[in-house]
Amino acid sequence: MWMGSRVVVVVPAWDEAPRIGRVVRGIPAWVDAIVVVDDASDDGTSEAARAAGDPRVDVLRHDSNRGVGAAITTGYRRARLIAPEARDVFAVMAGDGQMDPGDLPALVTPVARGEADYVKGTRFRTRDVARQMPPARLLGGLVLSWATSRAIGVPVSDSQCGYTAIAGEACNRLDLEALWPRYGYPNDLLSQLTMRRLRIAEVPVRAVYADEVSRLRPRHVPLVAGLVARAWMRRMLAYPPL
Repeated sequence: MWMGSRVVVVVPAWDEAPRIGRVVRGIPAWVDAIVVVDDASDDGTSEAARAAGDPRVDVLRHDSNRGVGAAITTGYRRARLIAPEARDVFAVMAGDGQMDPGDLPALVTPVARGEADYVKGTRFRTRDVARQMPPARLLGGLVLSWATSRAIGVPVSDSQCGYTAIAGEACNRLDLEALWPRYGYPNDLLSQLTMRRLRIAEVPVRAVYADEVSRLRPRHVPLVAGLVARAWMRRMLAYPPL
């Protein structure tokens, strides 16, 4: 537990067998449960997660690849069964090891204290981000964050960062069935949060780049842009300008 709240870490993973054990072993002891969602991997990711030997680990597996958003949604559903109280916290850490477990307290604390309903990590508020992050990823992230902020009407400095924490009560208010299942999921989730007037906070997190394989492709950019445009239209229809 953390500050009286149970904490469940959801780990979406697709072909992360070389890294998933390291991710599981790095999750702090105060975390109550770890839900690894194997999105139909071909490399033994589920077995590698179990082999980490942590009794907190609950491995779920999709029969077919549904996308990272769908994997997180599956994890949220299981987390709600494990920790059903309003101020319980569901964090998301990727299975590729890009997220520093040392940043987890900063993400979880605002939710546990009742100060925020959803906390996003932001890599763009750390001192060494320009040196650590590949230039194309840095530029793309800044542009999409700018566009997402204007679409949802709430400033977000790193819309694409997947290191997050959400209150159980806030998760219950989401329409999980309607969330976009693949790349672009963070933008669609932010849209749902703001439409429900849920409180969003950001905390700096460190990006870790080691042996992970980036699956971001140029074709994903127009897809995410379309989701951002949909978020703007959704807000305009709900709250038209005076």
